[in-house]
Formats: sequence, structure tokens, C-alpha cells
Amino acid sequence: MKKREIDDVTGVETTGHEWDGVKELNKPLPKWWLFTFYATIVWAVGYWIVYPAWPTFTGYTTGVLGYSQRATVADELKAAQAAQGQLRDLLEKTPLDQIRTSPDLLRFAMAGGAAAFQTNCGPCHGRGAQGFTGYPNLNDDDWLWGGSIADIHKTISFGIRSDQKDARISQMPRYGLDKLIDDGQINDAAEFVLSLTGKSTDPAAVAKGRTVFADQCASCHGPDGKGKQDQGAPDLADEIWLYGGSRQAVIESIRTGRGGMMPAWAGRLDPVTIKSLAVYVHSLGGGK
Repeated sequence: MKKREIDDVTGVETTGHEWDGVKELNKPLPKWWLFTFYATIVWAVGYWIVYPAWPTFTGYTTGVLGYSQRATVADELKAAQAAQGQLRDLLEKTPLDQIRTSPDLLRFAMAGGAAAFQTNCGPCHGRGAQGFTGYPNLNDDDWLWGGSIADIHKTISFGIRSDQKDARISQMPRYGLDKLIDDGQINDAAEFVLSLTGKSTDPAAVAKGRTVFADQCASCHGPDGKGKQDQGAPDLADEIWLYGGSRQAVIESIRTGRGGMMPAWAGRLDPVTIKSLAVYVHSLGGGK
């Protein structure tokens, strides 16, 4: 066997490997490191035996302790609900318009509503309820279906264009897709809508669009374009736009009819949580 070289500086045998003049020492790992490594292996084997670990075709090995994190969380949630039981019962029984008369109940509803909003509503409306294109801002005072706490509660419960029989339902015609009016009329109607907020630059198109609007749009949006809340028709003269207020965005709204959908939360969330959500949303600044 070839004799290993001994490093002159450290006095340790080398492995024979060398990179750019740097020689590799054949020095064993520290014993404390090896013992720690072996201990982690023993710990891992013990963990596999005691706790759920290995997937099977029908589930997973439950371990000697039969521990379940899911069951632990469920128990903790039940315990939390039990601790809140008195306030939850009171919130369930108190009419929406009377919740603000009790500071303790209001604080409880606000805390629960804020938590439920972040989990269920924030992905669409934003964590600050500021909204995005196609998802309304809940902080302003512009409500398609009404901003009272009762209106908000109904919208949350049954949704908009959802599969619930009590859902908020409105549908703007797809004027372009269904060939109800031609492209020229769509452009003229868009110019008239833009003129309601001083954004139109084509007076001749506005004059023609006024007639198109009166014939096709005024029955829902009103002759002055200020909308009708009982039909979910938006105010077109307030410069608050769900899908954008540019000329192209308005044309696209007329052409396609848009028609977003909000899910119904009744059945998904318990009545107390929905009530808390209504209180929280109403408090954001835009509630009436």
C-alpha cells in the first residue's frame, strides 16, 4: 500500500487529494459532532414510532401516541368558542342595528369580523378592503346594493350572482357580444358616459351617444346616469369605476356586460361570523 503523506504544518495524514496546491487532510470529525449526528438518527426513529409519520395507501401510521394535530386544533377551536360562548350567544340574538349600543359586544364583533375578513374576503378585496379592478373598494361610500348594515349583511350572506336563490342579481346586457347594438353605437354610448365626468373629447359622439344611452341604458342607470341601487346599477357620474374609467374600459364594459360574481357565505360561515363580518365591513368608512 502506498504510504500516505503527512502534512508538515499540522502533522496530519493527507488523503492524497490536492486542489491548486491545497492538500486535503484525512482528519476525522469531532466526536461531539458524531455523537450528535447519531443521536438525531435515534431521535428520528423514535419519532416515527411514537408520532404519525409514514403515509400508507389508506391513510398514515398513527404512531404509539395516536397524536393528531388536526384533532388538537379542532379541540382548541371548540375551547375558544366555549370561552366566547356568552358573547357569541348575545351577538346571535342581538339585532344588527343594536350591536353598536353595547361597547363590549361591538368590540367582540369587530375583532371576529376583522379576522374573518382577512381569511375569507381579503384575497379578493385586499387586506385593507381597498379593492382591485373588478373587486369593489369597501372603504368608500359607493354601494351597488346599499351600504346599510342590513344591506351589507344580505350581500355577504347570499352573494352576488351566486347559486343562492336570494342572491343579489343584476345583469348588464352584452351589447357587443350579442350584437344588440353596433360598434359605432357602443363608441358613442361610451363617449356619453365619459361626458358625465367631463372626460369626453368628442361632442358629436356625445350627442349621438345620449340617444343610445336613453334607449338602452337609462332604464337601469337612470336618465342622468346616477344609477339605481335597487337594481344594482352603478352610478356612472361619480368617477368611481369597478373596471376602470378609461375610454377602452368603458367600451369593454358596454361590449361584454362584465358581470362579476361574489360567493354566498351563508352555509360556509356560521351566522355569528357573518354578522361580525357585516359589522366590520360597515365600520370601514363607507357604511351608511
